[in-house]
Amino acid sequence: MARKVRRGGRAFGRREFVGAGLTGGLGAALAGSGLLGAAAARTLASLAGEPQGGGRFDWEELTVRDARAAMEAGRVTARRLTEMYLERVERIDRRGPALNSVIETNPDAVSIAESLDRERRAGRVRGPLHGVPVLIKDNIDTADRMETTAGSLALVGARPRRDAYIVERLRAAGCVIVGKTNLSEWANFRSTHSSSGWSGRGGQTRNPYALDRNPCGSSSGSGAAVSANLALVGVGTETDGSIVCPSGACGIVGIKPTLGLVSRSGIIPIAHSQDTAGPMARTVADAAALLGVLVGLDPRDAVTREAARLARTDFTQSLDPGALRGARVGVARKFFGFNDRVDKLMADAIDLLKREGATVIDPADLPSHGKFDAAEFEVLLYEFKADLNKHLAGLPQGDHPRTLKQLIEFNERNREREMPYFGQELFIRAEAKGPLTDAAYLKALRSSKALSKAQGIDAVMTKHNLDALVAPTGGPAWTTDLVNGDHFTGGSSTPAAVAGYPNVQVPAGYVYGLPVGISFFGRAFTEAKLIRLAYAYEQAARHRQPPRLLPRADLKD
Repeated sequence: MARKVRRGGRAFGRREFVGAGLTGGLGAALAGSGLLGAAAARTLASLAGEPQGGGRFDWEELTVRDARAAMEAGRVTARRLTEMYLERVERIDRRGPALNSVIETNPDAVSIAESLDRERRAGRVRGPLHGVPVLIKDNIDTADRMETTAGSLALVGARPRRDAYIVERLRAAGCVIVGKTNLSEWANFRSTHSSSGWSGRGGQTRNPYALDRNPCGSSSGSGAAVSANLALVGVGTETDGSIVCPSGACGIVGIKPTLGLVSRSGIIPIAHSQDTAGPMARTVADAAALLGVLVGLDPRDAVTREAARLARTDFTQSLDPGALRGARVGVARKFFGFNDRVDKLMADAIDLLKREGATVIDPADLPSHGKFDAAEFEVLLYEFKADLNKHLAGLPQGDHPRTLKQLIEFNERNREREMPYFGQELFIRAEAKGPLTDAAYLKALRSSKALSKAQGIDAVMTKHNLDALVAPTGGPAWTTDLVNGDHFTGGSSTPAAVAGYPNVQVPAGYVYGLPVGISFFGRAFTEAKLIRLAYAYEQAARHRQPPRLLPRADLKD
């Protein structure tokens, strides 16, 4: 949840950034030692953008489509692609600039990629993401040799019994899970003064555009890693802002799906009425392809039944660059005004929407704007206690907390490691709540849903006959502050989050070299429509620029 409330690095030049982890370090050592052989050495050269055979293989900003074409043509294998990303994690994430975005790599990633290469040679290709390296957030269960901890030392060694449903979907599609990403511990629902991207297990994740800046939370590691080209695509989770905010702050695309479109089973929870996983990628096309893999009817999560009946599964069919022609887009103007430079970028974005043929209704504000924040918070406190207790009780027996109360006690015993910068005020407030039958919870749930849906998004969209609403996703990244916590200045994630409605974030420009995004959000199960509009905007704007890993933002830019 993105609340409203380690090492030194150096700047990499563009060419050095492209080649980092490809022609140096482990890659060069393996090529020089003969362990990879001549073919792999040629792959290293081609991945760095050097000519090979009949063309070039552009590593930087590699897309799913490009990777698939290269594997189909035999120019690269899933194993070599996986090795290159693992080397890039070592060079950029753990050494060099030290983004600290990947909390753990998968010790079985290379062998999994090899098996997928054998399948391809045998004529079996599972789908468009066959052999594609993926990073997933460390609150998503994997029944393998990796941990699932939500960034907390309390869950180290508490291995889940089975994969999360979305992990089963990723594996079935032929994805290679190369590792897990750091996050705001417990998805940023522990303290009112937390630093997004910090966890007791993983430390502080840094923003790849300026290392002293915050990546936003709680899918901070996924946002930073995907932006820095440490995997082809990533998976994050959101309760309120935790996919779209890091996507905006790190200059990538993020899709927060309708509640129930993507299964929640096997994901460490905050609140079942708002939690969802979703794709994070450098392009709308890649995010759409990954979303199609994540969607599915899960017998362990009843809320997916409606989605299975109503939703499309192949979202790549929505990639229409002319989709803005004739579209009706409303401007949620009350989310503006927190930063003049952001407002200027949004004005440019609105002008582009008009030039591309959209009818823009401005303003198109929610009648209930700002009226359901308190009710949302009450719901989250109640559901966090109930949902986390259920999740912890379902873990295999072991020496780890089984309840929120025991987790609070663990943190107190391990205060130096778990609470060196901020406390656990939200844990304590949640623990004080009663069961989900309490009148206070039921009233807050009814109120928040009514105000965000029928009296909110649905009301304004019906009034103006809209296809989507747009607003700034958030502001440019703030400087990371472990003393005072986050300096969140503004954003628009809450209505779609509380309603359980879809939200698609796309890069919209830069403020002093720091990314700013625009959000397209709308009614339930309109992902296909929102993806169409977001893709058309992305293709017309072309704002995405690879990060330069500067030590700090260039305020002269």
